[in-house]
Amino acid sequence: MISRYTHLIDLNDHPVSWWNGLLSLAQEIRNNPALYANSCRGRIMGTLFYEPSTRTQMSFQTAMLRLGGTIIGFDNPQTSSVAKGENLKDTTKIVSGYSDVLVIRHPTVGAAKAAARTAECPVINAGDGGHLHPTQTLTDLLTLKCEKGTLSGLTIGLCGDLLNGRTVHSLCKAMSCYPDNHFIMISTKELKMPSYIKDIIRAHGGTFEETHSLEDAIPKLDMLYMTRIQRERFASIEEYEAQKDTYILTTKKMKLGKPDMIVLHPLPRVDEIEVAVDDDPRALYFKQAKYGMYIRMALILTMLQSTKQTELLTGQQYPGISCKNPKCITQAEPYLPKSFTGSGTTLTCEYCDERLLLEH
Repeated sequence: MISRYTHLIDLNDHPVSWWNGLLSLAQEIRNNPALYANSCRGRIMGTLFYEPSTRTQMSFQTAMLRLGGTIIGFDNPQTSSVAKGENLKDTTKIVSGYSDVLVIRHPTVGAAKAAARTAECPVINAGDGGHLHPTQTLTDLLTLKCEKGTLSGLTIGLCGDLLNGRTVHSLCKAMSCYPDNHFIMISTKELKMPSYIKDIIRAHGGTFEETHSLEDAIPKLDMLYMTRIQRERFASIEEYEAQKDTYILTTKKMKLGKPDMIVLHPLPRVDEIEVAVDDDPRALYFKQAKYGMYIRMALILTMLQSTKQTELLTGQQYPGISCKNPKCITQAEPYLPKSFTGSGTTLTCEYCDERLLLEH
C-alpha cells in the first residue's frame, strides 16, 4: 500500500541522505532561529498522545509554535471520543482532516503505521509501544553529530531495558547505517536486545557484543546511552521490581569512562542515573532534550514541503494467519489487514516486526 503523503513511521523507511538533510537543517535552525520564525504560519499540527509524555509532546508543540504554526489535539485519550470506544482509524481520520501534519504517540506497537494508512495528512510516529521512536533517534543523531562531530567509527554503549526500549531499538537501526560503529549491549538476560535488532546490525556489517556488566563496558565507550527500566512495559509489578535497580550510573562509575565519553538518556529518568552525575560535563541528557526541539522543527518543515509518497505495506495477507504478538495493533484494531513480509516458514508482521514461524 502506497500513501500519497510523506510519513515518518520508521526512520529506516527513508534513506540516510534524508536523515542527513534533516540534521543539516536542524543545525541551521539552531544557528539562525529567527529566519524560520514564520515558516509554518497558517499551518496546524494535530497531536494524538495516547501515552503520557513531557519532552516529546512539549518539544513538538514548541517546535511548531517557534515555526509560527498552531496546535490541536489531546494529551489524554480519556478527554476525547476514545473514551467512548472510538477506534484508531476514526480518531485519526477526523483529526488528520483538521491538520496539516499529525503526531501520534500510542502504547500499542504498530499504531503509527496503522494510523498512516487512512490519515489525511503526513503522520509522524512519536513512539509506538516498545517498538520505535524515530524522532528520539533523530534527536540522538543530532546530539552525536554536534557533540562528537561524527556518526561513524563510534563505540556505543546501550544500558538498561533493551527488550522494551523503543529508543534503543531505533538508535541501533539508525547507527548501523553509518560505517564502523560498534555496539555494546548492557542488560540482564531477561531484558536483552531483541533478535531482529541484532539481525539488522549484522545485515549492515555492524558489530556488537553483549554483557551484564556496566563497569566492564564503560571504559570502552564513546557514548553511553542509559535507559530506565520501564514499569509500564511489564506484565506485573513483581517482574518490574526484580529488574528496576539493576543498573545505576554513579559518579564512581563515571570515573571509569573516557574524558570525552558522553552520556545520553531519552528521559524521564527514575533512579538509573545518580543526580550527582548531572554535574559531570559529559552528562548531556538535558542538552540532548533541547536538540530534540531543533530536529523536530526541521522535521515538521521537511514533511510539510515533501511530495514523496510513503510505501506503508509491502507484504501480503495469508488466509487464516494473524500476528501472535499480544501487543500488536492488529490485536486491538481487528479491521486492519494482517500483512506480512518474508517467505517460506518465517513471516514478519509489517506493523510490529514480530516473527511468525509457520508449521510445515
